[in-house]
Amino acid sequence: MGCLRGWLMVILMVSALRLAVMVESVQPKAACKFAAMYNFGDSNSDTGGGSAAFQPIPWPYGRTFFHKPVGRDSDGRVLVDFIAEQVGLPYLNAYLNSIGANFSHGANFATGGSTIRRQNETIFQYGISPFSLDVQIWHHDQFKSRTKDLYDQAKSSCQRSLLPRHEDFSKALYTFDIGQNDLSVAFRTMNDDQIHAAIPNIISQFSSAVQHLYEQGARSFWIHNTGPIGCLPVNLFYITNPKPGFLDKFGCIKGQNDKAIEFNKQLKDAVTKLRTQLPKAALTYVDLYSAKYGLISKAKSQGWADPMKVCCGYHEKDGHVWCGQKGVITNGSTVFGGVCKNPELHVSWDGVHHTEGANHWFANQILNGSLSDPPIPITHACYRN
Repeated sequence: MGCLRGWLMVILMVSALRLAVMVESVQPKAACKFAAMYNFGDSNSDTGGGSAAFQPIPWPYGRTFFHKPVGRDSDGRVLVDFIAEQVGLPYLNAYLNSIGANFSHGANFATGGSTIRRQNETIFQYGISPFSLDVQIWHHDQFKSRTKDLYDQAKSSCQRSLLPRHEDFSKALYTFDIGQNDLSVAFRTMNDDQIHAAIPNIISQFSSAVQHLYEQGARSFWIHNTGPIGCLPVNLFYITNPKPGFLDKFGCIKGQNDKAIEFNKQLKDAVTKLRTQLPKAALTYVDLYSAKYGLISKAKSQGWADPMKVCCGYHEKDGHVWCGQKGVITNGSTVFGGVCKNPELHVSWDGVHHTEGANHWFANQILNGSLSDPPIPITHACYRN
């Protein structure tokens, strides 16, 4: 009888343990409390780095939300702004734009024109930034070291209030949106076989950057893949009478999108591999390509303007003038690259970058986790799956 009672106790204890595990697994986890955010990227997520380092982005950029130019390649907020809103943080100041900046909640190391792999050309040739991903990582390391010294030396809470606490770097969200310019350079300088051979090296350099940040204490990573570059109107400006099959049914350059898909597949494989190499990291791969291509494919049916039409700038058969600039067209007239009547209905802002309306739409698609691997919202991106 004593043995039977003992076995019953064991069974009850095991059952209770299983029930506790089941209850814990179905209970929603609390949202992550990210102390800061650090972003690495190109013009899709630049919040002022390019403008601080080079020529400032002019009016009418920024007109919709900020009502003035604020270093963003859009009429308003870019995707990283919506990410900050979602996780309860202020908009990120650019690391390169220190005047009046508050870095207590993080910093943005992105600059327009940045690539993962260094490029052997200057920004004055094709707009490619010298601040490639490895340089952005150097900036992060210097920022981390220097702010610790300044924080320790600060004589007042007011001085410290503008600086990050050293212990918060491991509690921060590290976001990435970079790689599009690597492909744009490749399309201009390489053939298909060369591009195919270059992608693994580009991805390897990206992985090295993530590993380095992990070694520095970073734990939560939110990684965007690259968008459908073949759908950017700028790539279609000078194409006339394309051959059958060159464009897909939505007007995008099929070959360029195929390369972006190949790039993204290798990026996703690299993130999967990093999960085994970085045991304490939570790495979320985000299929931004699907969000962007989804809007382009549904734009007309959902009341948006033609996604291949540019809102800001002059792009007609008689000439092309960039957004916010003046230029002379073929008949000798001077034209200003002005703004369309309804920016909120346009997908493309200037031919390369998206409108705030489109960026907001993308944010609604990706931040809930429906296009993420693992499928978790950004508010839970600190949890390792």
